[in-house]
Amino acid sequence: MPPRSFYFSLLNGPRRWRRALPWVALVALLLVAQSLLVMLSLNYESGRAQEHVDQVAAEVAARAKQLAGRDMQALQGLLWEDPLHQRWRDDAVELLRRTRPLLRVEYRDADRHIVYAADSPYGTPLFKQLSRTQMQLETDLACVAAQRQAAQVYSKSYFVPLPGGDGQEVADLCLPQSQGGQIRAFVVATVGLRQLLEESMTPELARSNEVSFVEGDGTRLARAGLTRGAGIYRAERLLDLPGLSLQLRVDSARGRPDLIPNLSTALVLGLSLALFAVVLLLVRDVRRRALAEHKLAEALAFRHAMENSLVTGLRARDLAGTITYVNPAFCGIVGFRAEELYGLAEPPYWPPEHVEEYRRRHLDRSLRAEAGQDPRQGFETVFMRKGGERFPVMIFETPLLDAQGQQTGWMSAVLDVSDQRRMEELSRQQQDRLQATARLATVGEMASLLSHELNQPLAAIASYAAATLNLLERDGDEPQTPAMVREATSRIAQQAERAGRVIKSVHDFVRRRDQSRELIGVDALFDAVLPLVRLQARKSGTRIEIDLPEQTPRLRCDRTMVEQVLLNLTRNGIQAMEAAAPLASRVLRLQVSTTPDARWLRFSVRDHGPGIPEEVAKRLFTPFFTTRSEGMGLGLSLCRTVVEQHGGVMEFINHQQGGGCEFRFTLPTETSPP
Repeated sequence: MPPRSFYFSLLNGPRRWRRALPWVALVALLLVAQSLLVMLSLNYESGRAQEHVDQVAAEVAARAKQLAGRDMQALQGLLWEDPLHQRWRDDAVELLRRTRPLLRVEYRDADRHIVYAADSPYGTPLFKQLSRTQMQLETDLACVAAQRQAAQVYSKSYFVPLPGGDGQEVADLCLPQSQGGQIRAFVVATVGLRQLLEESMTPELARSNEVSFVEGDGTRLARAGLTRGAGIYRAERLLDLPGLSLQLRVDSARGRPDLIPNLSTALVLGLSLALFAVVLLLVRDVRRRALAEHKLAEALAFRHAMENSLVTGLRARDLAGTITYVNPAFCGIVGFRAEELYGLAEPPYWPPEHVEEYRRRHLDRSLRAEAGQDPRQGFETVFMRKGGERFPVMIFETPLLDAQGQQTGWMSAVLDVSDQRRMEELSRQQQDRLQATARLATVGEMASLLSHELNQPLAAIASYAAATLNLLERDGDEPQTPAMVREATSRIAQQAERAGRVIKSVHDFVRRRDQSRELIGVDALFDAVLPLVRLQARKSGTRIEIDLPEQTPRLRCDRTMVEQVLLNLTRNGIQAMEAAAPLASRVLRLQVSTTPDARWLRFSVRDHGPGIPEEVAKRLFTPFFTTRSEGMGLGLSLCRTVVEQHGGVMEFINHQQGGGCEFRFTLPTETSPP
């Protein structure tokens, strides 16, 4: 049985071909268009090259005819001068010097006999290899025709051999001189066809073209030019002179146009290649775009699945505060559907009594963002469910940025902390019970101290009362009796007041329940704790030293819990010195100092006992760990918990010099943030 991928490829095959067919057609059209463009460009270049050759041929023919007419006019000036005169000869020589195509000038009589002849100074005389009489057939025929027509006539061209095996194609121009209808003389000028071509061409044309006179069968008579023609671009013109017609041929040295003959064709090809590259890039981009769209769809599906599975509520708002997005968890928290929240600037989950406060908070956050301050913050507030129930939520809000980094709104993460608050309340209640248990344990330990301390004033009261009765039984006439009774009664009152203060201190400590933090001075804390501390210190013979600065900032703390910390630490210090320290060195030092930033107060309770062993120090703050048989092991654990709840730190140090152990802890002052 074929695998599933086989059927999948069969199903997707036609779809792929349908998607690829437009690209195949586009590439084919581009190939055809490029081929046509290249062919048209080559044809255009060929046409331009042929037009240029035609233009050169026309230009050379016109120039040659112009030169022939100029030479004819110059020769006519020699007809009316005496050839035997020196001036005629000088004019003839000057004419040959100025006109290179003229190779020889002859003056002949009416019978066409040469009277005088002058050769061009620019080359070998023409008739040095063969005499003039041997090569004047064409000349005589031209002169006969000129005599008959009474006009200038060119002879047919003929070849004149020169020394060294060379030769030259020339033509004679015969000009008749008549007087009274009779021919008196002839002026014959020999014109070199090669020189005529050279004079008719510019240096630029000579470098890129070959120009020649040819016969009807293609035989070349004379040529000029610095290069040979390529035989591809040719142009022919007929040079029509009196009595002579010459076929002028121009053969360009330029070959067939290259694939890139000029800038325009190069641009066409370059643009075509660039277009191919763009098409390939488009194909690649389309594939990558399709892949990106597929990945984006998967990412969106994953994001939706993740958002739907979150228990944290997500909310997006624009800069004006209008809700633009909520996830299902947020809807579950507030009890409203997403359609009921979109587009609202005042959502229905805002309690009516807090609407103005929430508006002001949003405005303050926007102003901080505009001022360049960090607007991200977390805060606790109150929302209202659809049924009207108020509940606490924790909101973490941050700016919502677009792809360009511009803020478009606010994104909020919302947590329902009502369960957490209930757990905190249960924890607080448990802490209250633990605190009460600790106080009761402390009171139990103080019971023996109270019995000792109260026995002394009560015994004194009984003694003073018995003395007073004895004095009253005596004779009242003795003068010192009233004074003694008054003194005894005063002593009774003092001892009773002393016993009352001891009982009141214990009573206040046991009954105190207020857990709210308040601002309180350090001296007030010590005033509340020292009476109880001194009870135990007096029993063990411990001296209490107190080091308080003159001015200290007030504390922001839970008074009852901090008093419990001080009582536990001082009691532990006194107990540590009872069995191990001599009576003279039993000193408990209480010290308070301010940190450099004035935000914290550092408390120190130091004893002069044996210190804390290393194995005990590792478990010192572990709940229910104790080294005393009568202890519960909760004192130090409770102390550190209280300090850390206030944001402080508790530590202890074993002193090497002087011995003993020192407990330190910090508490926030009124300058610290609440």
